[in-house]
Amino acid sequence: MSTKHLYGSFFLIIFTVVMVGCSQPNEPKEEATKPNIIIIYADDLGYGDVGAYGSTELKTPNIDKLANGGVRFTNGYASSATCSPSRYALLTGVYPWRNDRAKILPGTAPLIIDTARMTIPKMLRAEGYHTGIVGKWHLGLGSGNVNWNEHIAPGPNEVGFDYAYIMAATQDRVPTVYIEDGFVTGLDPDDPIEINYRENFDGEPTGKENPEMLKMKWHHGHNNSIVNGIPRIGFMKGGESAKWVDENMADTFLVRAQKYIIEHKDEPFFLYYALQQPHVPRTPHERFVGSSGMGPRGDVIVEADWCIGELIKTLEEQGVLENTLIVLSSDNGPVLNDGYYDDAVEKLGNHTPSGLLRGGKYSLFEAGTRVPFIAYWKDKIQPATSDAIISQIDIFASLAKLVNSTEKSQDSQNLLDVLMGKSQQGREELILEATTRTALRKGDWILIPPYKGPAKNKMVNIELGNSNEYQLYHLSEDIGQQNNLADTNREKLEEMVDTFKRIRGDQYNNTKALELK
Repeated sequence: MSTKHLYGSFFLIIFTVVMVGCSQPNEPKEEATKPNIIIIYADDLGYGDVGAYGSTELKTPNIDKLANGGVRFTNGYASSATCSPSRYALLTGVYPWRNDRAKILPGTAPLIIDTARMTIPKMLRAEGYHTGIVGKWHLGLGSGNVNWNEHIAPGPNEVGFDYAYIMAATQDRVPTVYIEDGFVTGLDPDDPIEINYRENFDGEPTGKENPEMLKMKWHHGHNNSIVNGIPRIGFMKGGESAKWVDENMADTFLVRAQKYIIEHKDEPFFLYYALQQPHVPRTPHERFVGSSGMGPRGDVIVEADWCIGELIKTLEEQGVLENTLIVLSSDNGPVLNDGYYDDAVEKLGNHTPSGLLRGGKYSLFEAGTRVPFIAYWKDKIQPATSDAIISQIDIFASLAKLVNSTEKSQDSQNLLDVLMGKSQQGREELILEATTRTALRKGDWILIPPYKGPAKNKMVNIELGNSNEYQLYHLSEDIGQQNNLADTNREKLEEMVDTFKRIRGDQYNNTKALELK
């Protein structure tokens, strides 16, 4: 063969190989887009406060849209009947009774989540998510003796959140300021903030001593420093330019949540949107005053529902709703009079915040921890009602499974298929907590051990679940917990007690009395 023909054949072979390579590219498959994740967390919203859960007097069309378009859980639980423990359990996947500091916190409490502990935002950030919190924190800040005029740490940023726009504790506690990534917003350095939960500052008015300055009257506790005409828990001096306007709080948090979505729509994001409603003081914006006919408590629930609708609208407008898993729940059950006179009792009418459940906030009875619990993902989750037992503690492991993370947590169970409506096999056992007292839910049964203390807290008019005897209820036949079967079903009682002690240990009776401040 001539040299010319040899070169020609060589180039023909090279050309063929190149063309075959081009026509059959060996490119890696494009990785599936990670879903955005939003947890909407209401504050003191009861099982019966939502239309989809039976409310006929109070209208919640936007929450109902999520419930009717996703999985509505009838046995969805907060870990606890109060806020800080539930928030701890939600973010860590750990029972709050394992942490002695996981209790209702003052505004000056140090951070109760160990910065070395794995959390939902840490786990998701490791999987490529941008993580943000907007709203109520109430898990402590700093290491004690916080200087509110400098960078405040550790806090949300140190436990996994890339962005944080929060209030430190609750709307009724000082400091009454917003904190963005560790700095008080709008603070004038010439008017520094001072906080004290033990004694007042000289010359500063209080709700107890200056009732003429109040636009909202206190019922119990809530009689310390006055901000915007509302008496608070704790004493505060200074920081006038940084103080929030209570009636604008819902709008302020909503706008920040919407801004977060818009800024991070082009990357996987996790948003923990922690509403302050319907916690006291209930201060609806003037747009919602009178909207419920039930006074401020009903009005702020209507306001919260509107905020949720606006958030969903933002997801739609930004084109990310179809790729966003939304989980909505509440940190604990309902309470009417929680420290202020605001007509919550007088204007209740036929509305029942607890639905068919017994008790409420602070209570070991079902209404303390069984709350609205909804999972929504447009076109991915089919509408359904689920009776599976699921806890907010399980969100950690379930989200880890969703994003293929190998991280685990001590008490969290992977119930992703339950959350997605693909399975009805929820938890078999669950420890529930209320102000350091604990109970056991197992199958259709619930056990409440004997505890000292009053049967009812008269200030808030809620049964606490305390009794000198064991209480055993069969919830599928007695959802209102009216028939104690502890004496008539000793075999089941012994089984439940054994299970409870196996999980909880023998020190379950080391409890502390409920303090309402």
